[in-house]
Amino acid sequence: MARNPNFPRSQSPVQPELVPARPSPPQRNDSAQLGSFFDMLAVRGIFTVICVAAAFHFRPFDLTPGMATLAGFLFAFAVILFELRLRKASLRTLIGAATGSILGILGAYLTTLVLAHTSIPDSTRSFVSLGAYLVMAYTGLILGANKGDMLNLQAFGGLFGSERNARYTCKVLDTSVIIDGRVADIAEAQFLDGTLIIPQFVLRELQLVADSADPLKRQRGRRGLEVLQRIQKIAHLDIQIAEDDFQNAADVDMKLIELAKRYDAKIVTNDFNLNKVATLQGIEILNVNQLANALKPVVLPGETMRVFILREGKEYNQGVAYLDDGTMVVVDSARKMINKTIDITVTSVHQTTAGKMIFGRFDEKAETSRAAAAPIPAVENHGAPERPPRPLFPDMTRT
Repeated sequence: MARNPNFPRSQSPVQPELVPARPSPPQRNDSAQLGSFFDMLAVRGIFTVICVAAAFHFRPFDLTPGMATLAGFLFAFAVILFELRLRKASLRTLIGAATGSILGILGAYLTTLVLAHTSIPDSTRSFVSLGAYLVMAYTGLILGANKGDMLNLQAFGGLFGSERNARYTCKVLDTSVIIDGRVADIAEAQFLDGTLIIPQFVLRELQLVADSADPLKRQRGRRGLEVLQRIQKIAHLDIQIAEDDFQNAADVDMKLIELAKRYDAKIVTNDFNLNKVATLQGIEILNVNQLANALKPVVLPGETMRVFILREGKEYNQGVAYLDDGTMVVVDSARKMINKTIDITVTSVHQTTAGKMIFGRFDEKAETSRAAAAPIPAVENHGAPERPPRPLFPDMTRT
């Protein structure tokens, strides 16, 4: 699949220096569901007092009363911090984490059953069993939380539909649209929201372009990194770095498509070829060029417009002009009017993914008649006496 040479696709495992952080998106005030801020403060205070009292009464690990009280307070503080962090997680992430933890504990339990039939000493077997529970529960928790968005929960009758609408739809950014830069302006205007996924292989590609020996490519790569910094500072966006990689994919375009399928996301791009291939595979595309073309002023057939003929066209007796926004205008019968500004009549407008093209016709006879009918400006003589016209032939009667 042919790509623009300004965006070389490479698979070199170069780690980028810039990895945008994940700014926290605006969160809903869930505390209002339980009560005011003081209500939540009271509940947490009661929980802390209970933990401190329990630790002081039972004195675990034979601690002194003071150390047991401090241990109870630290335990309550850690639980409250964990609760605050869980409030920012989505329901899919929580279900994924819980499922992963349960599977990890189940695997550890099966491991201890195997160890129970061995001749390992009790102390060693207890240590290995405890380590298996901790390691497998922790691993299941982390993996389940990271892959929670991949769960197919549609069978629950739309139970998670409201949460998906609240978190918006994930969108994957392509290298070309990051270097283009207009996506940052669109996001700042709040026409783009939700979660923006930036793949790690796209960051590597940007780093390679920024380190290129070609000054033009190096400038474009650095511009892409600056655009990412602008997007990172937009408050209503959730920027996430996807570590997923697909070794079986032929190129970066196919990796973007596979990533969009995995996260049920849309691809934001302005690459024509990627647009076609992704559409054929059922991936929704947000094309920045299509948005720009949709916002251009509408020109209807039959209207008259004034253009400057810049060069000749591909067909016979055609001229080509360009509008201020870069739209190409192909004019019939305008080859002789190169480097001139003329009035044309619009015959048709063609809208394509690559852009908009306007076709027009130049009426040479009407232009000639209009020029002939135009009055000739009078020449001021500034008070000088008028001279009679000089005869073409000498007057032989004069002596």
